[in-house]
Amino acid sequence: MNRESLASAMAQERRWKSKPSQTSKTSLVMAFFSCVAWLYVAGRLWQDAENRTLLSNLLNKNLSQRPKSLTVEDKLTVLGCKDLSRRIVEAEMELTLAKSRGYLGNKRRENGSNKRLLAVIGVYTGFGSRLKRNVFRGSWMPKGDALKKLEERGVVIRFVIGRSANRGDSLDRSIDEENRVTKDFLILDGHEEAAEELPKKAKFFFSAALANWDAEFYVKVDDDINIDLHGLTEILESRSAGNDTYMGCMKSGDVINEVGKQWFEPDWWKFGDEKSYFRHAAGSLLILSRNLAQYVDINSASLHTYAHEDISVGSWMMGLEATYIDDNRFCCSSSRQDKVCSLA
Repeated sequence: MNRESLASAMAQERRWKSKPSQTSKTSLVMAFFSCVAWLYVAGRLWQDAENRTLLSNLLNKNLSQRPKSLTVEDKLTVLGCKDLSRRIVEAEMELTLAKSRGYLGNKRRENGSNKRLLAVIGVYTGFGSRLKRNVFRGSWMPKGDALKKLEERGVVIRFVIGRSANRGDSLDRSIDEENRVTKDFLILDGHEEAAEELPKKAKFFFSAALANWDAEFYVKVDDDINIDLHGLTEILESRSAGNDTYMGCMKSGDVINEVGKQWFEPDWWKFGDEKSYFRHAAGSLLILSRNLAQYVDINSASLHTYAHEDISVGSWMMGLEATYIDDNRFCCSSSRQDKVCSLA
């Protein structure tokens, strides 16, 4: 009996000793998780406080940078700037108009005189046309001292040519050498002498001629016609008082829209359903007065060129108050006895 009571008492004592051990472990676990939770909440609260501080600073900064209300003086300053800008634009437009009417700055021109010439005649030529040039020099075109005397009377004649696609090659050197001897070339350094570039040649010619000579008229001539120089100068002298004059053998014609055909016009669709060119001076001989040549020079960068040079020049005249003079004496293939040009 005593043994059983002793065993029972020892077992009960062990149970009592084990319960506090289990309770302490549970308490430690709970305490740990409580600490973690407290740290998490504290971190979030700290982060929210940081965000609120940052947003508050940004808001204050933006408020400080808001534009203030304009005073009367500020508004007057703005209006003054706008008025000054408008005046600058108007001045630029007036300057362009003045240039187009001949009020250019003093430039050093080749003739070295303040007296205005009657005409500058540019004879288009190419690298393979030396024989033609020599024929002209022995016929209607003076050479040497006779060419200089003609210039003293107010008429300048020059062969007009661009540069080779391979700048400085034998073609360019040959022209330079010929010019050193004859001194009768106007070399267009910015123009490439090629068949496909021919429509652009007029821009370079008029610009270069204006830069070198101050004349009443600028005449473009092909190298396959002969000129009655006396008859041409008489006509020009009779017209010298007129401004904005566009002279030549006026014509029009069908627009060729089939690729591969002669005279094909890539911009054929611009000429309407009738597919007919507007009135223009034939390319063999066309004449622009000083004002019109200056218009081409000033606006050369924005002027469109078509497949043919005479069409291109005619298109530039379309939007201007130009006086068209259609004179049969400029029709080189006509049968008139008093014509000033004929096929060579």
